[in-house]
Formats: sequence, structure tokens, C-alpha cells
Amino acid sequence: MTKQKGEQMKNPKQIVINKESTDSEELGYVIIRTYSAGVHAGYLKSKNGKEVTLVNSRRIWYWKGAATLSQMAVEGVSCPEECKFSVPVPEITLLEAIEIIPCSAVAEENIKAVKEWKN
Repeated sequence: MTKQKGEQMKNPKQIVINKESTDSEELGYVIIRTYSAGVHAGYLKSKNGKEVTLVNSRRIWYWKGAATLSQMAVEGVSCPEECKFSVPVPEITLLEAIEIIPCSAVAEENIKAVKEWKN
């Protein structure tokens, strides 16, 4: 495949959900489990191999009320007052994503409603 002037070759291993906008309405809400940086929930901006960028992301430090991340992605948590989810950060790039789980609308609202855990 040759590229024409001004056209970029697309890397088949790179998925860009929405490279220009950070409008969360247009991005999918996901839970990311990483190799060494923990669990994060946010809007998937891009994925390139194991590198994932999220916007409006929260670190899921501790949760109660879901047996697994899969259950959390479908139903949310049933004990939000006992969960420890960080303040949202505008953008984060995670270098060793090993699991990407799309969230239901119910789970997204539930996760976002958990009170920010901070000192």
C-alpha cells in the first residue's frame, strides 16, 4: 500500500478513538487494569499497543460491592461509601494496559458518583 502526498499510513495496531476531541460524550467509558499502575476508569482517548490514554480518569484504589472488575463494568459497585476512588485527572497515559473493559451506562454513572477519596 502506498501513501499519497499528505496522507498518513495507519498503524493497524493503533486505535484512535477520538484524537482531536476530549468531549467525553464522544468517548467510551472504560475500566483499565494495568501491569503495575493499578486500575483506572475513564474515557478512552487512544490505544497504541499496551499504551492507553484516558481523559477524566479516576484511579480505582480500593472497591467494595463488586466481585470483579467485570462486574464493576456492568453494574458498578453496591458499597460506594466504602470505595476509594481518586480525584479525576484531566488526562493520563498508562503504559502497560493488560485489560480494557467497556462500561455500561449504569456502571459509568455509578463509578463517577463515588465520593472522591483524598487526604
